[in-house]
Amino acid sequence: MSYIMKYGLEYNPFIKNSNENVYESSDYKEAVFRLNYLKEIKGFGVITGDAGKGKTTVIRNWSKTLNRSLYKVIYIPLSTLTVMEFYRTLASELGIDAYFQKNKNFKAIQEEISRLTHDKRITPVIILDEANYLKSATLNDLKMLFNFDMDSKDKAVIILVGLSILNNTLNLNAHEPLRQRIAISYHLDGLNKLETKEYIKSKLQTAGCSIDIFSEGALDAIANSSNGIAREIDRLANRSLMLGDKFKADIIDTEIVMKAYDDLLLG
Repeated sequence: MSYIMKYGLEYNPFIKNSNENVYESSDYKEAVFRLNYLKEIKGFGVITGDAGKGKTTVIRNWSKTLNRSLYKVIYIPLSTLTVMEFYRTLASELGIDAYFQKNKNFKAIQEEISRLTHDKRITPVIILDEANYLKSATLNDLKMLFNFDMDSKDKAVIILVGLSILNNTLNLNAHEPLRQRIAISYHLDGLNKLETKEYIKSKLQTAGCSIDIFSEGALDAIANSSNGIAREIDRLANRSLMLGDKFKADIIDTEIVMKAYDDLLLG
């Protein structure tokens, strides 16, 4: 990656690496605010957004802030599981034996959550990623599974994370009981034009860049082409840096960004 040296970067900030720079957009801050509220009151929360809008980034970084002596974070990304697989996976993640009968898993999970909250004062935080793929049978069981003391108490935080279609699913009459239990809900819209520019500059600065690599026109072009999707911004910025190096350009201009955009379209 010769362009890293060319543009004075310590690493490439636009690809996945251990040096993740979290840009706190208005969307990000609002989602975290609501998650912190849910942390206090417990119950169900829903975070939605189109692909690449930063749902997983928000959840991952928010969960890192939780005190592990007070919260037990359980992340389940495989939301295409059958009902039985879901029960067994959740039981395993809670650190208890998983059974092959749903009713036994149901009882064991409830007992373990009660033990954690009552004896150890630990609140389980259960994150179901890609929840738009959850089967209706699993959604139907969620309300019952996390019903304690005749529905008078919430002992866990359950966060459903998924694409926008998840809201459509939850709005179905069949899921009215679960929808009534949802304490917070937030939809991520992505970055606006100004935030897109700040996002790029922030990533470059974190990677050690002390000069303006992208012209103002180039930043506008990325903002207009990416539709505020962080994943697309990263791809476009990364390809632009590669082409800038190839063309021996000291500054990434609009022409280079549009060439990068065309390259990505062609695959």
